[in-house]
Amino acid sequence: MRYKVITRPEAENDLKAAFSWYEDKRLGLGYDFLLQVDAGIRFIERNPEVYSSGYKGIRKHIIKRFPYKIIYLVEEAKVIVLAVIHGKRIPDLIKKRIDSI
Repeated sequence: MRYKVITRPEAENDLKAAFSWYEDKRLGLGYDFLLQVDAGIRFIERNPEVYSSGYKGIRKHIIKRFPYKIIYLVEEAKVIVLAVIHGKRIPDLIKKRIDSI
């Protein structure tokens, strides 16, 4: 079964900020980052329950090659992407985003 992926606006903002940061470091690196995120989202779309759920049902997929993770929820036939954040970010950010849903 294929799940519908819904990306929250906050996660889109995360992606834009990370893309800009990587592009500033090296031309083309931001696009490499987006390709890895896209591959991660496609994997989640096919296998959303492969990762165990944590606080209020959130799941995490670690992006290859970059120190980022995709934070998401699975609800019925939907995958809701809450954040694409650096692995060192404070967990309180995720809690705030989940509590605001």
